Amino acid sequence: MFEVEDEAFRREAREWLAGHVVGAFAALGAAGGRGVRMWGWGSAGLERELGGWGLDRVGVGAGARGVREPAGSLAQQVVWAEEYARAGAPGRVGHIGENLLAPTLLAYGDETQRRRFLPAVARGEELWCQGYSEPGAGSDLAGLRTVAVRDGDRYRISGQKVWTSLAGEADWCFVLARTEPAERRHRGLSFLLVPMDQPGRIEVRPIRQLTGTAEFNEVFFDGAVARADHVVGGAGRGWRVAMGLLARERGVSTLVQQIGFAGELAEVVGEAARCGAVRDPVLREQLVAQWAALKVMRWNALRTLAGGDAGAPSVAKLLWGGWHRRLGELAMAVRGAVAAVGPGDWSAEEPYRLDALQRLFLFTRADTIYGGSDEIQRNIIAERVLGLPRAEREMPGAEREMPRAERE
Repeated sequence: MFEVEDEAFRREAREWLAGHVVGAFAALGAAGGRGVRMWGWGSAGLERELGGWGLDRVGVGAGARGVREPAGSLAQQVVWAEEYARAGAPGRVGHIGENLLAPTLLAYGDETQRRRFLPAVARGEELWCQGYSEPGAGSDLAGLRTVAVRDGDRYRISGQKVWTSLAGEADWCFVLARTEPAERRHRGLSFLLVPMDQPGRIEVRPIRQLTGTAEFNEVFFDGAVARADHVVGGAGRGWRVAMGLLARERGVSTLVQQIGFAGELAEVVGEAARCGAVRDPVLREQLVAQWAALKVMRWNALRTLAGGDAGAPSVAKLLWGGWHRRLGELAMAVRGAVAAVGPGDWSAEEPYRLDALQRLFLFTRADTIYGGSDEIQRNIIAERVLGLPRAEREMPGAEREMPRAERE
């Protein structure tokens, strides 16, 4: 996949990162990991520096200048993402804007929307969050209840979103809402760009997790306003836009994820060596199996990135969700009973302390649920790839009779 020019780009990226991921930025990266409250929150300064280098080379900056396609090749986007992860840089607070919103605007937005939003994403000046999941409509996104009512040149939005990362810090949120109440399920939804600075109209409530941290939020919209010209892809056509965005979410970012997975696996292997668990043949076999499965995931991700396989995102989600959850379980198994004991340096200010492997175990319990549960991913593969009969869901009889192309 990688050509000579890609490897030259890799060397350039590595050199730039070595000179910028230093000091406070390096400390943020070192403290990161799942179950730590979004370790990249303090890296806004690095985001602005990235706007002057990395993004301009791999796509967002180019899009901001009105070019319809990203400037960097797919291989160079992968190279940049891998080198960023290898540099130990902090988690990206600009990830949602750069990797999700920007490609979506390039694919479905109009020129005015691109010119308004892409430069600020590229420069790290505006942060985004995602308003998709709702109570009762997480994996079944088409069952959402948030509504947006047209009011002159704007929409007024009412409803609730949940599991929203970055909601407390974001400047904007892209929200999937129903704008045509007579339509059902996938039809009549719109993709709206909503400013978060609307006191009294938008309320953000953190959600505390098993890890003791609050990485996610509930977001309540009470008449929140979005401009009518900030609807992406046209009113009532949001499902196509939303699905296009989700496909991008599981593209290059899947490879980045695997860099982090490799680091976590190395930590578990190191712990097994330190405590002697590596001498247990069963645990040793499980560690080797995890290593082999991670290699397979990488090869599969590289193979499918440019292949256009309709089921590839769902296959990838099934693979990494189960793999990561098993790694968390294995991290506890190699420690034995001592895994249940905290690090012992609790304080009144921080009474709930976990070490990295304990956080890994607790956080990964959710990996097969969020982002589309395993059950939903298997349905997608069965119906859209294998052509098996569509599973019956609770919907009006008339809609059950609707041709699949119209429902989707």
